[in-house]
Amino acid sequence: MRVLVLGSGVIGTSAAYYLARAGHEVVVVERQEGPALETSFGNAGEVSPGYSAPWAGPGIPVKAIKWMLMRHSPLVIWPLLDPAMWRWGAAMLANCTERAYNLNKSRMVPIAEYSRDCMKVLRAETGIAYDERMQGTLQLFRTQKQLDGIGKDVEVLKSYGVPYEVLDRDGFCRVEPALKLTQQKFVGALRLPGDETGDCFLFTNRLAEMALGLGVSFRFGTAIRALVREGGRIARVETSAGPLAADAVVLALGSFSPQMLAPLGLRIPVYPVKGYSITVPITDASGAPESTIMDETHKVAVTRLGDRIRVGGTAELAGYSLALREPRRKTLEHVVTDLFPRGGDVSRATFWCGLRPMTPDGTPIVGPTPIPNLYLSTGHGTLGWTMAAGSGRVIADLISGRTPEIPIDGLTMARYGR
Repeated sequence: MRVLVLGSGVIGTSAAYYLARAGHEVVVVERQEGPALETSFGNAGEVSPGYSAPWAGPGIPVKAIKWMLMRHSPLVIWPLLDPAMWRWGAAMLANCTERAYNLNKSRMVPIAEYSRDCMKVLRAETGIAYDERMQGTLQLFRTQKQLDGIGKDVEVLKSYGVPYEVLDRDGFCRVEPALKLTQQKFVGALRLPGDETGDCFLFTNRLAEMALGLGVSFRFGTAIRALVREGGRIARVETSAGPLAADAVVLALGSFSPQMLAPLGLRIPVYPVKGYSITVPITDASGAPESTIMDETHKVAVTRLGDRIRVGGTAELAGYSLALREPRRKTLEHVVTDLFPRGGDVSRATFWCGLRPMTPDGTPIVGPTPIPNLYLSTGHGTLGWTMAAGSGRVIADLISGRTPEIPIDGLTMARYGR
C-alpha cells in the first residue's frame, strides 16, 4: 500500500519507519529542509512515561493564577482574539475534575508505556544512538507542602505498576551528585527510574536514515497546501511540488493539524502551547546533571545530553507566535544556575522555542477518522517523543489491517463526539 505521511517531526518519522517495516511504500512530505526542525528540534529531551498525566486536573485553575503571579512563571497567557484559543481553554477547564483526570490519565499511560517498550525493542534491533541515558528522572521539591502533596501521584504510579522512589536529600544526592552543592534548597524528591533521556533531534534524524534504508522517500522543502476529498476518501494531497496520491494518508503536522482538517469539516481541539529551551555547553562535568531533573516549582526540566545541558520549560499561550521572549530565557537560566551553578556556561547558551500540539484532555489523537483512508497522529503535547514509537506502531498496525497491541478507543478523535 502507498502511504503519505505528512510531517517529519518525531511523530511523523516514527510512523514512516514502522509503516516501512510493515512493508508499505511510504512517502514523507515535510515543509522544512530536514527532519525534526520544528517542535522536535530542541525539546527537554525526556522519554518519560512516568510523567504521563494531563495538565488539566483538580486544583489547576487556582495553581494557574498563582503561577502567573510568579517572577519566573511556568505559565504565560497572551489573550488573543482567537476563538480556537478560548474554546481550547474552556475545554481544558472542563477537564479539571477528579473524574476527568483519572479517565484521561488512564488513556495516556498505556500508550506511553507501550511506546517505551517499542523504544527498547528499536534500540535492541537497530543499535540507534542519540546521547541516550537510562538513569530515570528526578522531580525536586522546594517546600514540604509540595512533597506532602505527592500522595495522589504515588497512588497513581502504584496502580499502574510504575516504579518510583521517594528520596530525602541524601537519596537525591546519591543519584545526582552535583546537587550536593545546592541540596539545602530542596526538601526531597520523587524519582522515576524507568524514564529515559536523549536528544530528540538526533533520534529523529537517525530514525529517518533507517527509514530511508527501508525505502521511505522524503520530500523535504515541500509545503502541504490541502487535502482533497473525492468519493468520500482523500484522493490526493496538494503540495508546492504538485499533487500526490496515495492509498492512505497519515496527518502528523502537530499544532498545524487542525488547519488542514477544517476544510474537510473535521474539527479536533489541538492548540499550540509554546515551550522554550536553552542548550548550555558543559564546563564542569562533575557539576552537571547525570540525567533529568524536574524543578517542581518552576516546571522546568534540566537534562544532560552528552556534553550539553538542555533546559526546557514554560507553557505560553500565544497562538502560533514563535517570538523568542527574553523573560522566558531568564527563567531557564535562573533554574539551571540555581541547581547546577558550576555545570555549564549560560552565556554561551542557544535559545529556542517550539509549539507543542496540546489537547485539552492531555491525551493524543491517534487513529482513524471519519474519512476511511485518513489517519491522525497529533496532539501529543509535551509527550511527543515519549509516545512517538508507540503511536507510529499503532498507525502502522491500523493501516496494515492488524489490531494494535493496546486499546485505542480513547485515543481517536471519536472521543470528542461529532
